[in-house]
Amino acid sequence: MTVVLAVLILVGSRNLAHFDAALVAYTVAILFATFGLTYRYSMWLERPPTRVYWRRGWQAFLQRGSRWRNLRSWVQRFTADVLGNRFIFQRSGERGLAHMLIMWGCILAAAITFPLVFGWLHFIPADNPDWYRIVVFGFPTIAFPTHSVIAHLIFHGLVWASLLVIPGVMLAMRRRMREEGLASVQRYAEDMLPLILLFAVSVTGLMLTASFTWLEGYAYSFIAILHAITVIGTFIWLPFGKLFHIFQRPAQLGVSYYKDLGREGEAARCRRCGTEFTSRMHAVDLIEVERALGYRYEIDGSAEHYQWICPPCRRATYAAALGLAWADQRGGTPIESGAPVPTPQYANSGLGEGPLGSEDAENYHP
Repeated sequence: MTVVLAVLILVGSRNLAHFDAALVAYTVAILFATFGLTYRYSMWLERPPTRVYWRRGWQAFLQRGSRWRNLRSWVQRFTADVLGNRFIFQRSGERGLAHMLIMWGCILAAAITFPLVFGWLHFIPADNPDWYRIVVFGFPTIAFPTHSVIAHLIFHGLVWASLLVIPGVMLAMRRRMREEGLASVQRYAEDMLPLILLFAVSVTGLMLTASFTWLEGYAYSFIAILHAITVIGTFIWLPFGKLFHIFQRPAQLGVSYYKDLGREGEAARCRRCGTEFTSRMHAVDLIEVERALGYRYEIDGSAEHYQWICPPCRRATYAAALGLAWADQRGGTPIESGAPVPTPQYANSGLGEGPLGSEDAENYHP
């Protein structure tokens, strides 16, 4: 992937004809990040649980007779869950807004910065000296007046990105400092450092604009170096920190197709009480993953494996085992054969319990 990106930089910049040598440090940092992200992603896919989800997700998505339906649902799910952050807004409106501002600010900044750094995008004077023309991969495209609204929006694109990221970071910081439960489990490197880096990149970028626009270039060189340090540091840290989830999240859409395939397929029945409690495919995959991780939960008798026992019966067998052990210690009589199978019953209906609504209800087995 790193070599492919390097080749694309050569091709897109017309053999470096449009490549700005002053941005070479940014390019090296991005190439390093590409190597690190690809390496970590490949390691992530080699984990047994991820490998099973990855394989099953593609099987579900590409199954015959459902490809067009899956493609439509993919567009809907990608739009709602990834672009619209629906799953985060369901947890908290403030949390969803913070994530939305940070995400779209970063997307806008990347869409502008990467093509400029790689030499894929640059501007040249048009036939009219008061107009600029956009050149993409060496091909001239549209032109626009230098002092027009569109020019102002384009040339200040990174400013708009910073003005999205900074409020998002402030909302996230506020949440992490005010919620005691969250503060007790958060870690600096995983939870605070990403916000600090994003804030530093955004603020130093705005300082460059302020210096050029209002301060006649005062301290511009120093601010440019400071901004470069924050940006390059963020790219180098990117494969190792929490922001790696940016690249994981789209792949996790495959989990939804895995669940759809499980609903359409055969259900797994508890070997103790006969109740349907999950999909057969899910139970089989869990057994496979546990064995790959070195865990073996085989059971003597008709049950064969612990995963063929439903959650209520797991609690019941645990309580029954304790009862038998207690009866043996006290010299009691074991449970008679043919007696009713003890199964725990919930004391409430569970309605409205849990943050995910329909999915909680689907997995709730009284």
